[in-house]
Amino acid sequence: MLDKNIANDIIFEALSLGADFCDIFVEKTNIQNFSYISSKVKNIQSGTDFGIGVRLIFGTVGLYGYTNSNTKEDLITLTRKLAASYKKENNRQIQNYKFENALQYKDIKAFGAGNFSFDYKIEKIKELDKLTRAKSDLVSQVSLSVLQKETNVEIFDSEGLYATEFRPYVRLITNAITSDGNEQASGTWHPGARGGFEYINGLDMDEIATEIVRQSVTTLKADAAPAGNMPVIIDNGFGGVIFHEACGHLLETTSVEKKASVLWDKKGLKVGHENLNAVDDGTMDNEWGSISIDDEGMPTQRTQLIKNGVVENFLCDRLGHIKTGHPRTGSARRQSYKFAPASRMRNTFIEAGNYKLEDLITTVDDGIYAKKMGGGSVNPGTGEFNFSVQEGYLVKNGKIQNAIKGATLIGKGEDVLSKISMSANNFELATGMCGSVSGSIPTTVGQPAIKVDEILVGGRA
Repeated sequence: MLDKNIANDIIFEALSLGADFCDIFVEKTNIQNFSYISSKVKNIQSGTDFGIGVRLIFGTVGLYGYTNSNTKEDLITLTRKLAASYKKENNRQIQNYKFENALQYKDIKAFGAGNFSFDYKIEKIKELDKLTRAKSDLVSQVSLSVLQKETNVEIFDSEGLYATEFRPYVRLITNAITSDGNEQASGTWHPGARGGFEYINGLDMDEIATEIVRQSVTTLKADAAPAGNMPVIIDNGFGGVIFHEACGHLLETTSVEKKASVLWDKKGLKVGHENLNAVDDGTMDNEWGSISIDDEGMPTQRTQLIKNGVVENFLCDRLGHIKTGHPRTGSARRQSYKFAPASRMRNTFIEAGNYKLEDLITTVDDGIYAKKMGGGSVNPGTGEFNFSVQEGYLVKNGKIQNAIKGATLIGKGEDVLSKISMSANNFELATGMCGSVSGSIPTTVGQPAIKVDEILVGGRA
């Protein structure tokens, strides 16, 4: 996508201006998105975006800019503007690079694109719309979207690295709203993968329709949630969003380097229950958050974050390594060429334990079972978070009781880690989008069902 001679000239210019390091990120993305709302096709988006980002590092300072031009003149001008305030005399010999792609990394598998026409895709989603509406007379609205993009990236740097990767993404967004005339509720399921429409084509549409309507109707008829400190069982899959938000972000050097994380100095220390093991793994085939190389060109890896409650590693990019000394983990990610890379999560999850879900439930005398989690927020500096429970149930004397709605889980990440006392064996992953300093990126969360011995539950009952 970018002539190697031009890349060589850009890096030569950057180092001549005194930069300690320079890298170039080239990206071309094709998208095809559409929505199906009120049984009609809406919001069709398609097109191609191309751009190049240039980053200079002077000591611990990173300078970043981008352009949609791939000409030598424009890229040289961009490089000079970036270096204007920091340029210094260069005292080292600058070499010419061959930029041969000799990286050894795992080629992450992906679901194939298949030969599906746009009309076929619409018919497939129309089928899901009909199935969903037929599940209950209480269904008042169905919203469906297909998000699909294919991205090619190319990376050059002043250490002679040259790396490329093709990244296909596909995701189905589903939402069923039910109403009884007075209140309404929603049910959602957002499966996604590294791959093309072949993944969606292979999904069981009747299963999806059944599940999102079941969620919605259950919540519509649910009682108000109780409030107070109590034990909570958080089920698998998207339940992992709490670990992602309340702990995962605290282990990124993006916050660690600023000491803006309550875990910044906790490496090697026990911060969680001895049964807690957590991982961030970018190497998993077909998964939404997987990458063969990160956005600095480093091969991705499996990173053990917490082992038996002890902090083992942080997620670290190049600047994070320069500032903290922690090893790089292939975790530099960005939304697009418009953002500088930063340490970010990939597929982040709590590992499975040896219990059954029923074993966890039987240990609770008076608490709640959060079958499906919703959205929430966290303050990385304090670790304080709050998350909504999308589908929940009371638990009394070790048995699941009636459905509840309006529950919110409130706490601090570090406190919750020490109270995760049991992990089940029903491990599952779920897709999401994660926003941070380098934009919004595809990430996967996950866990088995876990027991939190005590957490503050907000409710209306």
